[in-house]
Amino acid sequence: MRCSKFTDSQRIMILKEVEAGATAIEVCRRHGISEQTFYRWRSKLGRLEPSDAKRLREVESENARLKKMVAELMLDKAALQELVTGKW
Repeated sequence: MRCSKFTDSQRIMILKEVEAGATAIEVCRRHGISEQTFYRWRSKLGRLEPSDAKRLREVESENARLKKMVAELMLDKAALQELVTGKW
């Protein structure tokens, strides 16, 4: 996965520039990002503070870890069920 040029706290500060009264086009040009990127950030980060963004990132990584664990357990369960039924 490609590493971003901006951290979450930098993204939030860019979003706050627009909330303070600058135009989105002007801010995008100044920071070298596309308007599509700006609006994607706004939909994801919205009105978060930098500390909230850090917590969001932690929760997303924990969620990914838990999903992986559930998938592995489901595979183990399916293998054990086949073993018990004798279909091998």
